Amino acid sequence: MVEFKGSIVPLVTPFKNGAIDEAALERLIERQIEAGSHALSVGGTTGEPGALSLEEREYLIERALRFIKGRVPLLAGTGSLRLDETLRLTQAAHRMGAQGALVITPYYVKPNQEGLYRFFGQVAQSVPEMPIVLYNIPGRTGVEIKVDTVARLRRDFKNIVGLKHSSKDVEYVSELLRRVGRDFKVYCGLEALTFPMMCVGAVGTIAATANWLPKETAQMCQLTLEGRYKEALELHYYGLEANDAVFWDTNPIPLKTVLSWMGLCEKEWREPLGPTTPEVEARLRRMAESYGLIPAQGSHPPVLPDPAGKQYV
Repeated sequence: MVEFKGSIVPLVTPFKNGAIDEAALERLIERQIEAGSHALSVGGTTGEPGALSLEEREYLIERALRFIKGRVPLLAGTGSLRLDETLRLTQAAHRMGAQGALVITPYYVKPNQEGLYRFFGQVAQSVPEMPIVLYNIPGRTGVEIKVDTVARLRRDFKNIVGLKHSSKDVEYVSELLRRVGRDFKVYCGLEALTFPMMCVGAVGTIAATANWLPKETAQMCQLTLEGRYKEALELHYYGLEANDAVFWDTNPIPLKTVLSWMGLCEKEWREPLGPTTPEVEARLRRMAESYGLIPAQGSHPPVLPDPAGKQYV
């Protein structure tokens, strides 16, 4: 089984005239690989999976694998509200060659812990040779995967290898690793907490900010994995405004707004998402200029912190 570590970038799903934009998807993937991202993910929250048909989600996974060409692993987002859909997508991702599946807690219905155990257990059983990463995001699903439930799943299904934790509760990470073993893989799902979570044992991040700052996010993760915490801390602070900006409107609206200015994809979503306000656009433009993502008028982008005077990776 592939072991996911470092910066696992949750790509936006680019659209053009209502359809998935293949050319833009390839551009986004090439940019990430060139920047040193450790792995990629499609079909997660940032990729607007709720607005995609099952056929489109399968197509997205297939195209991503084709463009990646085995250069980095792919963690395919395959979770859905329904078990049958989740099984279909996870099995399809496995057949196509994805190296792992990211499976979100079923949303809206707020299942109890026994229901979550059975749901994730059936998914794991359907692809016993494929690594499964649970996706704990209580802010969007309304329910948390309790540590006891993760411990049961870890014990009973050997291919449940990790968890993406999208919550400000860093104590959860410490308790989880204490209970299930520190070889269990935890990935940060809240951009600004990547460095703190990795300091207590997470092995990487699935951070939307890397759509903007792939090199810096990958470097911060690599430095932390190597125990070079002081250097990683500088990058942590460097990226704070970009982390915040992801959520100045509903993700991925800010991401696609800036990526469109960068010429990487269209500024296009599927309803009910829509354009942000002029005020937020103005803030995003100032942020993008400050990071050198788009040309700045009469100013210069900040220099990446490098206190040691060496290359990060």
